Amino acid sequence: MRRLLSRVAVGLLTLAAVSVLTFLLFFAVPRDPAAAMCAKSCDSARLERIRAEWGLSDPVPVQYLSFVGRLVTGADGCPAPCLGRSYAGGEPVSDVLAHALPITVSVVVPAAVLWMTCGVLLGTLAAARPGSLTDRLVGALSLAGLALPLYLVGAVLLLILVYGTGTLPPPGWTPLTDDPGRWAGGLLLPWVALATTLAPGYTRLARAQVGDVLSADFVRTAAAKGLTGRAVVGRHALRASAGPLATLGALDVGAALGGTVITETTFGLNGLGRTVIAAVRADDLPVMLGAVLLGAVFVIGANTIVDGLQAVIDPRLR
Repeated sequence: MRRLLSRVAVGLLTLAAVSVLTFLLFFAVPRDPAAAMCAKSCDSARLERIRAEWGLSDPVPVQYLSFVGRLVTGADGCPAPCLGRSYAGGEPVSDVLAHALPITVSVVVPAAVLWMTCGVLLGTLAAARPGSLTDRLVGALSLAGLALPLYLVGAVLLLILVYGTGTLPPPGWTPLTDDPGRWAGGLLLPWVALATTLAPGYTRLARAQVGDVLSADFVRTAAAKGLTGRAVVGRHALRASAGPLATLGALDVGAALGGTVITETTFGLNGLGRTVIAAVRADDLPVMLGAVLLGAVFVIGANTIVDGLQAVIDPRLR
């Protein structure tokens, strides 16, 4: 419990530091943030309204405290976390992000289960048979997977499975609560594409970690006591190798939840990634700011959880 609390405290401090850096990046640079947030058809009245809404005439420390206050407690007519309104569409930023977030989560979470499971299983299989044909074949496939860019994998899958043979329906978004079958069918290609490009990293890491553990003295002792090869790998080697794999998984999942730009663009899904791209093109500063903070929450939160549970994952830490 003490370890978990310390990791939570470190995560909160890191998030506070990210909020300071993000605020300075958007509001303390030598330009007029109000002019950047104002549309091309901006007039003086709207410009002054933006300055008043964000308190841009106040000193920078006061602006930051006001910014944090809106995030934590909200503002008049704007519930927490209050990030203002999109200056491109006029919607509250929280609504823009809430509309895109379920799409990104639906793409990333099932794909993460797929890429971690396949990557770790293949790496473990190769480590259990070092120097064999299986080991060499898995190594070659993982290198090929690392070399393939995601947009190329997605384009090939679309060309063969959708436009060529018609095996799968075109990718699209259907809420899970509306139709689970259409939800899974529309996201199957993004899942496979992400797994194809990310699983090789886990394969190579699992191959190295499990191979090192299998040569350790305690594993040899377990094998000498009569445990089967499957039990040695499953109960000892994999469990001892789980820490680095879980850390890598937390980094990848947190970063992907922050916005899978290439995946969403390739398959035409309007998740966080495409929302951020649209905000950058429109100079929609509130949406960009909200997306950056949301991505930081995902990355820091995922790593804090994994760091706090390392003692459960790896019994040697106890």
